[in-house]
Parts: sequence; C-alpha cells; structure tokens
Amino acid sequence: MIEKKYDPSEAERRIYDMWESKGLFKPTDTDNKNFSIVMPPPNVTGSLHMGHALNTTLQDIIVRYQRMKGKNVLWQPGTDHAGIATQMVVERNLSSEKNISRRELGRESFVNEIWKWKEKSGGTITEQLRRLGASCDWSRERFTMDDGLSEAVIKVFVELYNDGLIYKDKRLVNWDPKLKTAISDLEVDQRETKGSLWYIKYPLQNNSDKFITIATTRPETMFGDTAIAVHPNDKRYKNMIGQKVLIPIVNREIPIIEDEYADPEQGSGAVKITPAHDFNDFEVGKRNDLEMISIFDSDGNLNENTPNGWKGIERFEARKRLIDKLKNENFLVKVEDHTHVVPYGDRSYEVIEPYLTDQWYVDAKKLSVSAIKHVEEGKTRFIPSNWSKTYYEWMNNIQPWCISRQLWWGHRIPAWYTNEGEIIVASSEDEAREIAIRKYNTEAIFQDEDVLDTWFSSALWPFTTLGWPNKENDLSKFYPTNLLVTGFDIIFFWVARMMMMGLYFQKKIPFSEIYIHALVRDENGQKMSKSKGNVVDPLKLIDNFGADSLRFTLASMASYGRDIKLSESRVEGYRNFGTKLWNAARFCELNNCSKVKNVEISKLSNPVTNWLVSEMIDTEKKIDSYLDEYKFNEAANEIYKFVWHIFCDWYLELIKPYFNEPNHNELDEIKYVTSISLNFILIKLHPFMPFITEELWKKVSNVDKYLISSSWNISLPTLSKGYLVENTKTIIEIITSVRSIRSELNIPSKKELLIQIYEKDSSKIDKIRNIDMLLNKLIKIEKIQRVVEFSNRSASFSVSNIDFALVIDESIDLSSEIKRIEKEEIKIINDIELLKKKLSNDNFVKKAPKNIVKESNDRLKELLSDQEKIGESKIFINKLISHGK
Repeated sequence: MIEKKYDPSEAERRIYDMWESKGLFKPTDTDNKNFSIVMPPPNVTGSLHMGHALNTTLQDIIVRYQRMKGKNVLWQPGTDHAGIATQMVVERNLSSEKNISRRELGRESFVNEIWKWKEKSGGTITEQLRRLGASCDWSRERFTMDDGLSEAVIKVFVELYNDGLIYKDKRLVNWDPKLKTAISDLEVDQRETKGSLWYIKYPLQNNSDKFITIATTRPETMFGDTAIAVHPNDKRYKNMIGQKVLIPIVNREIPIIEDEYADPEQGSGAVKITPAHDFNDFEVGKRNDLEMISIFDSDGNLNENTPNGWKGIERFEARKRLIDKLKNENFLVKVEDHTHVVPYGDRSYEVIEPYLTDQWYVDAKKLSVSAIKHVEEGKTRFIPSNWSKTYYEWMNNIQPWCISRQLWWGHRIPAWYTNEGEIIVASSEDEAREIAIRKYNTEAIFQDEDVLDTWFSSALWPFTTLGWPNKENDLSKFYPTNLLVTGFDIIFFWVARMMMMGLYFQKKIPFSEIYIHALVRDENGQKMSKSKGNVVDPLKLIDNFGADSLRFTLASMASYGRDIKLSESRVEGYRNFGTKLWNAARFCELNNCSKVKNVEISKLSNPVTNWLVSEMIDTEKKIDSYLDEYKFNEAANEIYKFVWHIFCDWYLELIKPYFNEPNHNELDEIKYVTSISLNFILIKLHPFMPFITEELWKKVSNVDKYLISSSWNISLPTLSKGYLVENTKTIIEIITSVRSIRSELNIPSKKELLIQIYEKDSSKIDKIRNIDMLLNKLIKIEKIQRVVEFSNRSASFSVSNIDFALVIDESIDLSSEIKRIEKEEIKIINDIELLKKKLSNDNFVKKAPKNIVKESNDRLKELLSDQEKIGESKIFINKLISHGK
C-alpha cells in the first residue's frame, strides 16, 4: 500500500544505502558496450556547493540513463588532495587547538597531521555527494595522493624530465607573500580597486633640465626599473628613443626603448619597465634583452637590490615613503584617481606579487600541439561547440606551466641535488643516490623541498584512476572515457592538461565529449558570494525539499550557454511535482491499476489508451534525443510535461468515468495501459528524480529488478487505427474550449450546459466513441444538439474543423458579469498607475534592492496582461448580449 505522503528525509538515505550495499553502482562486467565518465575530483576539504550540485546532477543523469540502456557503466569517483586549501585548514587547526605552527612541528610530523585530518574529516564531501544521489562506484574511490596515483605522478614527472619536457627556470610567477608559495591563475582573485595613478618625471641623463614623464600604479617598483618604453609611432618621444634617463632617488641609468606594448592613449604614453615584477614587463624585458632586477624578498619586503635605508621595508609602506620623497624632491608631477584591477590570493586575501624565482616548468607548448589537433579533427567534441574557441585561444597562447609549489602537502618533487648544485631526477632516493655516485662521485644528496601543483596529478586523473601504470588495469575497458562534465573556468587548468597528458602517455584522447555547464547564480542573476550574502546552500534545500526536487530544478534549467537563476520557490515547485506523481500513483493503486500483469491485448481499442500510448512513444523519442545531445533542460521539461499535463491532467481525468462503470468492456485495457504508463513514467523520470521513482517502483511494478538496474526501453502495446488518437485529441480540445468559456463568463463548473453542432457535421462526432459520457462527466455537458443554426445566445468555437456552440442559457446573468469585470478593471488600472509612478521614480530604482525593482517590473507586466484580457472578455460578453437581443 502506498503511504499517503512521501517523506524524502526518511526514504532517500534508506534507498541510497540499499543501492550502495547491493553494489548497484558497479560496472556489470558483461559483454555490453562500455560507458565511462570520471568525476571531477572535489577538494578533500570541500563541502557541497551549488556548482558541485549541478555538476554531479548532470553526470548522474547521464550515468543512470546509460546504465538503464544496458551499457556497462563506470562512473569513477575520487577526491583531490588540494595542496594549499588542505595545508591551510590543518595549519589553522594546529594553531587554534595546540598553539603550534607547522614549522615548529617539522615537515614529517606536519604531513602526518594532515593525513590524520584526512582520515577523520576528508570524507565530508563524498557523503554529501551521496545525499544528492550520485551513483558512482564508491568501491573504486581514489585520492590524488593514494599510493597508486603517487607512483603514477612520479613516473610521469621522471619521463617528462628525461624527454626534455620538464625543466627548471627563473620566471615570473604569482607569488603569495603570506603563504610564501607560487599559486596558479585560478587561485588569484582579480579585484577592481580604487587606487591612484602617479605621474613621475625621470630626468634625461645628458640633460637634467629635461624629463620624460611616466604614469604608474606601483611607484615602489621603480627600484627595479630597467627601461622606459614608448610606442614606435608616438611622435612625442621619437627623438628620445635611445637616450638614457636617471631613475629618481635611485640615480641609476636606464634606456628609453621603443616597444608596441606602450599605449600612447594610456597615461603619459611612456611606461616604466620592471621585468622582475610585472608579467607584461617581463615579456618586454625578454624582447629587448633587459636586465631583470628583483627588489622584493619572499615576504613582500624590499631586499638588498634597493638603495641604502630601504631594505626590509614592507612594500606598501615603501610606497608611502617613496611618494613623500618624490614629492619633496619635485619628481611627482600629479596624482589621479584610478580604478584598476589588483590580484589577491583567493585563500590568503593578500595582494599577489609577480615574483621572479626558480621554479619547475612543463613545456606546455610542445604538449599542446597534439591536444589542439585532436579537437580540430573532431576526435574530442565540446558541447556547446562555442567552448572550443576558448580552448583554442588558451592553447594557442600557452605559456610554460609552473608546476612547483612551496608547500609541504602534496607530491614532493622527485628531484635531488648534490652539494655542487647538480640536479638528479629519479623515481626514488635510492635511485637518485646511485646516479649521484655514478655520475658525480658523491653520496651527499638532498631532495627538492617543493611539491607539485595540484593540477599536475589531476591532469592524469582519467588514466591513473583506472590503474595505470600497473600492468593490471582497466584502460582497455574504460579508456578513453566517453564524457567529461565540467565548468568553463577550468577548461585550461584541467581539461586542456588532461588532453595533453592523456595523449602523451596513452596516445589516446582522455574523453570523446566535453560538456561545459553554466554557472548557478541567485534568483536575480547575481553571482553567489559570501560577501554578498546570497549563497544558496544545496544541503539546506535537500533538507527542506528533498534531493529529487533540487536535482530536477537544476536539470530543468541546464540549457546550453545560459546561467541558472536559482530560487527556492522553483525547488519547492518541483517538490510539488513529486507530490503530484505520488498522488497519481496512489490513485492508480486504489483503482487496481498498479502491478497489472500482462493481459491479452494484441491491439488497443479504446481511444484514450491509444492516445496515451502515442504520447508515450513520442515522449520517449524526444527524451532519448535530448539526453543523447545533453539537452538536460529539454529532456526534463519533456518528462515534466508528460507526467503533469498528459498523464495527470488529462489521461487520469479521461479514464475516471470508466471506473464508475465496473463492467465496462474496455476497463481491463485501461487498467493495463495505466499500469505500464506509470512504469514508463518512473523509468523516464528516474535519472532526474531517482529516489521517489525507486520508492514507487517497488510498490507499483511487477518487475523483480530494482529500478536503477531496469531496462530503459519498455514494451508498449500496438496502436490501433490513427483516428482513435485523433478522436481523443478532439475531446481534449472541446473540453479545453468549454472550460475557457466557462472561466471567461464566470459560469459555475457544476452548471450543466448544452453544446450545439451543425447537422451536416454530426457524422464526424458520431465516430468518437464515448464522447457523450466523457463530456458529461468532465465538463457537465448535458447533451450535444444537432442543429441547423446555432442559438443566438451562444459562444462558438472550432475544433478539428468542426464548429461548435456552447449555449448560454437565460439563467446566466451576463450584465452582472460585465459589471463584475469592469469593477476588476478599475482596480487593475489603479494598480498599474501606482506601479508606473513608483518605477518612474529614480530614487526608488537606484536605492531599492534589485530584486524589489525586478518584482515591481514583473508585477506591472502581469497587470498589463490582465488588463488586455479583461478588455477581450468585455468585447466577447457584449457580443453575446447583443446577439441575445
């Protein structure tokens, strides 16, 4: 017996535990076609956010769909060790709980503390993914620092080094002075900041009365200037090119050079070049063979390359002192307010410093050639296709990839040094020592202190999680994978690097298709952020409405290239959708339409069952097509339309009259079709709403298998002649038209009415079986009259090329109805005027919260639409009144 209410908080945990305990997420190891997908590994420190919820939901929809289609499916889960994030979490814990720093603890002990933390708290995110319904094979769960993946990382590093694709170099990096490590571009938060633009004059070396004026947002870096650049076509400075100037305060000579980087329209048109502290200046420096002078230490303080008295001063304090000195010595021309972008560390919240330092690099340019080619040839396809342009843009302008980080948590770089500075790259310390003895006649070696960028191990994820480099692995079964689902922000950081590594080490692309999903924003389209206070917690939504409601909401809004505007009311609405399905299933059970065993029906005879089966056939084709194309919103909306409108609103209503006639000769057919249509719904809805469908499946289906393992395709009865389907469509259109007229004229739904049809058309409806019964039971049509001429007091409408008229008898007071809607019209007009006045007030528009302004605009549109409808109703009723006279 189906309970009166569905309780997701009780059912979801129970159902998920059942799926997992019975091994239903595992590949079946059959001879069926394989399908594999790797989960983008969330940070081990992570907690489920809305981006995870969207990404996981979309993957799970495809995984469940492919599994039900009979594929041997592997969804490979795992987590990322998240170097900086994890190290910071444990450092904070040690500081607050034990009042000890990692340096006091020492490297080995600190790393052990992290492993302890990981064992205790590292499973939070995977438990939360379970709550969402992720049906991945947890028995294969991997961690980017487990033994097998660590072995793979070392092997890849050593091979790339031996092949000349990993090397050490001194280049600019994003340096975090607080964390004292290089960080990736993805870990840099570019913030628009109100600052200043300082105009400083540099005296010419051979004529101290003449100056060239530069404009800068970072005057403190002038200690590291090695040139001033002007544009080759800038006539103002043509005669100065090649001359030398003196850096104020420093009194060091630097040349004036020509370089197209200088923009004549920006500032003074002349720009100081500090190659060791600006990424653009670094490139100018390389082009012009300029000296690179680093003026900061790792803490962001001035170093020994600055004049006497400046060493050790913090960079922003140095800025203040320098500006005062330039002002006092008459080198400061003017200061302008200037809004510009300043880089901050996304975890330390410290201003990031472009810093010249020795780091390890991958020659990404060489590796990118094959990765670009395979996308160009269509071997890997981006969906939507426009994201391939972003991929090409990044790949064609790729820079050396900095892979070293000054951290303790991560894969330690397998490089050792002799006391003379010779580098030895090896798979182990023993191997490195053997090389040192053989090549350099020394046993004294020490290992590089740095660890690898987290993205290095993540780049190997599609093949290392399958067992590589072990001889026993699943590469032949599941590599290349079929699909990657990810966000656009890591196309370069992760997708491109997986392409490069997969092609280099496996000689195959890592995935055939890459689906790039959009962002989840708040209901007003704003990006979610803690500072704005608009972050929507998916776990709270699951607590309040169930995982199915959240999943369906995200899927129904996941269209190509359009960000999702998420509102709680939308999730609540899809909770109501689940309730609608639950109640429909209870109706079927109460009327003996569930678990109906096969009956001997070679062909359907009832018009309503024929119509429903034709709708099922059409719906199945559309859902399959949409899911194959990753049009999640279209597929979700198609099954929603079938469940809510076709099955619940129409089919169940159309069959109710038959249950009042227990001996009706088509009742068995109706029960059978109702039963299989409910099974059909649960199957097609399962990838989107897995919990409620699995719960209902065991209650209404005859199939022994669990729904998650059932077949996607369902055997449907053969349709009879096509006109039976059309007959039902005609009945539906008649009902819709009559209900519309009733509503417009405010006629009570229980009031019995007459419908008229021309005698010449009567044969057309005589063929429609049960039309009198259905119209009587569903819309209180007392009789269908065959007439030569329609009544004057009637509302006519046309369905399937047949003219009908709904007779409005004298008991219905049309004059009173006109008065009622005129009164309603006056209220609407007044409300429109008030809203227009409010929205024309600049004070309101500028100062009111955006969501309030939006609600006001939306309400105005609704009222204008209502006003238009009332006008149409007045015309319609007046016409009826005049005809009646």
